[in-house]
Amino acid sequence: MRNPKVLKLTQLAMLSAVSIILVLLIHFPIFPAVAFLEYDMADVPVIFGTFLLGPLEGLAVLLVTSIIQAFLLGGNGWVGLVMHFCASGALVLIAGYIYKYKKTAVSMIVGLILGSLAWTALMIPLNLTLTVYFMGVPMETVQDLMVPYIIPFNLIKSFANSTLSFILFTISGKYLKKWTLAV
Repeated sequence: MRNPKVLKLTQLAMLSAVSIILVLLIHFPIFPAVAFLEYDMADVPVIFGTFLLGPLEGLAVLLVTSIIQAFLLGGNGWVGLVMHFCASGALVLIAGYIYKYKKTAVSMIVGLILGSLAWTALMIPLNLTLTVYFMGVPMETVQDLMVPYIIPFNLIKSFANSTLSFILFTISGKYLKKWTLAV
């Protein structure tokens, strides 16, 4: 007999592992002028897991991934952890709860769009506070980078990860529903 708690914990751990592997394998700057803003696919398994298992489970995968990325993979320590968890967490919660309420492709798309916009909006004050006060970047520098780079970067990254998650979930989600039946 399967233990549902152990099965769910295993599924969450597997999604976290895939997320970390993707960070290690796929990361590149979108804008060469600001090479420190790197695209990575860490949120794809997080979003995928959110649709498969639920928004709180997606948040758990995000937390594990954010901690590992922040402290073991050179992700700017606790500042990177807070920024990643808040921004991606907004996407996960918004998209996850909208999809949980009504499990259709349209609700998934609406949730992903609203979540991506929330991610981008949250990164504005997070950059203006955490980057300035805890990473020592001058306020003028952050403000100068905001419109030409930071906002577009966050829009591109969130929408790219949302699009990839949507495509992968619509293709394989029905097959993976069996994976979660025991939960």
